[in-house]
Amino acid sequence: MILLTNIKQLLQIRDMSITKVSGSEMAELPMIPDAWLLIDGEEIAAFGNMSELPDHENAQIIDCSGKVVLPAWCDSHTHIVYAGDRTQEFVDRINGLTYEEIANRGGGILNSAKKLNETSEDDLYEQSKKRLEEVMSQGSGAVEIKSGYGLTVEGELKMLRVIKRLKQNYPTAIKSTFLGAHAFPTEYKTDHSAYIDLTVNEMLPKIAQEELADYIDAFCETGYFSVEETERIMEAGLQYGLQAKIHVNQFTAIDGIAACVKHKALSVDHLEIVTEADIEALKNSQTMPVALPSCSYFISIPYTPARQMLNAGLPLALASDFNPGTTPSGNMNFVVATACIKMKMTPEEAINAATINGAYAMGLSASHGSITVGKKANLIITKPITSFYEIPYRFGSDLIESVILNGKSIA
Repeated sequence: MILLTNIKQLLQIRDMSITKVSGSEMAELPMIPDAWLLIDGEEIAAFGNMSELPDHENAQIIDCSGKVVLPAWCDSHTHIVYAGDRTQEFVDRINGLTYEEIANRGGGILNSAKKLNETSEDDLYEQSKKRLEEVMSQGSGAVEIKSGYGLTVEGELKMLRVIKRLKQNYPTAIKSTFLGAHAFPTEYKTDHSAYIDLTVNEMLPKIAQEELADYIDAFCETGYFSVEETERIMEAGLQYGLQAKIHVNQFTAIDGIAACVKHKALSVDHLEIVTEADIEALKNSQTMPVALPSCSYFISIPYTPARQMLNAGLPLALASDFNPGTTPSGNMNFVVATACIKMKMTPEEAINAATINGAYAMGLSASHGSITVGKKANLIITKPITSFYEIPYRFGSDLIESVILNGKSIA
């Protein structure tokens, strides 16, 4: 057993029955000052105020005087399995090229697909595990990872097999999402239905046979997959037990959100452009909106209108979108800070969005995202700080002293 004592602030205390928070509830972050927390094996066993500290003679004691303890981040949207990088495109954007212009000349997703298909599975695993180890050290205790840079049967399977290996070899919880519908390969630019046939009739059955995915995704956007094409992908996924998590409303609003809600998507991600109709579609649904603020930061596009959405009573999750082209960082501490600075979320709202709501957005509410007896002991222990408000305030500082995943210190 491990006993954390003298915790300055123990954040995100929840009952197991609470799976997400919405609207005004997101401004509330339950905590215990001057707290203790007991870890038994991989799980949280008990916690409370130091004035009521029970006797635990056999426990390893960690003194957390002056430190804040909170649940590890739950990053529900990443693409961290990829080959190489797209540094040149970063420079191209500085020199004035748009995302669309870069894509039209063979950059973007197709550039990553070319590199990935030229990379062996073992090499891809070695590159990807370094990125996973980095985000774990930055406090991410649950991560969703998408395919989508293969765009061929073998390329997509290769990515998903690498994700499976990461899942088997690391303590962070990993959910795998099949994103064959990320972009249309060059040879299918004028024959979309043929590529969707390939995705649905060849990729999906093999993925299901090898049990390589938990969810299915598509890039529902002007110039990529239409609403109708995305609906076909979602329906095909459901036939194999794969609920949808969809990229939507990054650049334009084309009624994709309503279609996702209709098909009971677990999450709709990006939402830099949001209409009143989109907000109405999300109200009273089970679909979690997910904002990706570091993507907006990196490619200078609008930020998800968090205040408008929260004022309408919606929930919101935050994720990193870690990928080689538009967000080459999986640092959830920066995501939380950027949500506060640029999206005007309060620190309480941002931490709720990056923990309990992030867990919901990848189906991990029963085991991750809050300080709850019986949930995984996935914890961030900060360095001594005045309060948890310093986490977004000192956005450029590393305030993490240690990370505990499944009851064991990893950093």
